[in-house]
Amino acid sequence: MPTGLADDHEHFGSDMAKQKMSDDHKAALAKGRTQGNAVRSYLEGLRAHQPKRGRKRTPESITKQLDSVEQELLVASPPKELELLQRRRDLQRDLENLGDGSELATLESAFVEVAAEYGERKGIEYATWREFGVPAAVLKQAGISRAG
Repeated sequence: MPTGLADDHEHFGSDMAKQKMSDDHKAALAKGRTQGNAVRSYLEGLRAHQPKRGRKRTPESITKQLDSVEQELLVASPPKELELLQRRRDLQRDLENLGDGSELATLESAFVEVAAEYGERKGIEYATWREFGVPAAVLKQAGISRAG
């Protein structure tokens, strides 16, 4: 009678422990991981580069805000100085992250290579990709159409 303990191999698991994964199975798992990573990275990149509400941020506008923060720091009280130091750090990070979009282009290229097969395997339809924010042109490049 099984006791439910890990040592109990009579009823369940003893044959499973002896079986090894086939090379085909290992290759399929590796392919799925690679595809999943490419899709996840691209979708995260899309989210990070989505336009925000309001005025478009430019390097010039961020630099102008940094200059303003530097001027305010000269006369700020200690609590205000603390806030301004954080604001300066945030603006510097924004300036670094503004970039030229080349990283997203690289992620997009990897996405295009795997998206159709990944979407088919996961049952993801064209409309779902679009709802997430994947541009129609990218889906077309990937071979994903409305017709499915």
